[in-house]
Amino acid sequence: MVTIEQWTGQHAAALRRALRLSIREFAKLLGINERTVSKWEERGAAVVLRPINQSGLDTALESSDRHAQQRFATIIASEGGALALGTESPALPHTNTIIRHTGDGKSMAHVPAGVYLSGDRDAPVWLAEFYIDVYPVTNTEYANFAQATGHPAPNHWNGRHPPAELAEHPVVHVTHLDAAAYASWAGKQSPTAMQWEKAARGEEGNRYPWGNQATAAKCNTRESGLGCTTPVNCYHSGTSAYGVYDLAGNVWEWTASETTPGRFILKGSAFTSPFIMAEAAAVNDAAETMSDDDTGFRCTVPGPTVPEPG
Repeated sequence: MVTIEQWTGQHAAALRRALRLSIREFAKLLGINERTVSKWEERGAAVVLRPINQSGLDTALESSDRHAQQRFATIIASEGGALALGTESPALPHTNTIIRHTGDGKSMAHVPAGVYLSGDRDAPVWLAEFYIDVYPVTNTEYANFAQATGHPAPNHWNGRHPPAELAEHPVVHVTHLDAAAYASWAGKQSPTAMQWEKAARGEEGNRYPWGNQATAAKCNTRESGLGCTTPVNCYHSGTSAYGVYDLAGNVWEWTASETTPGRFILKGSAFTSPFIMAEAAAVNDAAETMSDDDTGFRCTVPGPTVPEPG
């Protein structure tokens, strides 16, 4: 298999030619503007692409057929470009700091301290650093918790075990209380709405986790037509700047932030939601006892104590 360690405009142009797509078709495949593709090709090897665009190109290359990959390798070799043969692309952008939490073994992404643009008015907000789960909690992970603690299983499972075909899908039919119980068992916390939003928007205040382009194909919302959850690692081109998956679509996620006593903010939208709700600033809420087939959660842990700048 052919992979690229560091995508440049030269590599992107080669992939477009290997796929035999026009600039318009290639831009549509990646969910970006045609002018961006043209700019890449004009600057060639002189431009190194952003991690979110590299992720989209990785996905396009990985999903292409053997003949397209062979054409791509031939084009790159003829132009003197760098590529790797017989290796797998990293699942996460290599520039992100990822740790493995000792409590539940999940991968967590580092979100550094600093200001981000919050809400639909882009108000600047400073947050201390923290770590957030790269993926929502899956059925398999929730089963480990339920078996260790005797906590009740979601009502759509086969007794104490989730359906095998849903093992790596996000757990659903969990209340806010269930999410808090899991977090406590794992030695973690539920994210605040602000933490969740910063993990999705990054320091630049992106409209969506992947940027500002309204590209429904980068997440599992109603427009996908699937009508159900997907495995948590499906949407490689829809990750945030910190390498976090499923911050748009798939399932709504509980946060620790209350709107009124007993009601908590939900973020992220779901497979049942229209794409407009996938905007990172969008807000939903529900009673803490609500349990539905489109609602799950992920967790956070704080970073080292950092004083807020004066």
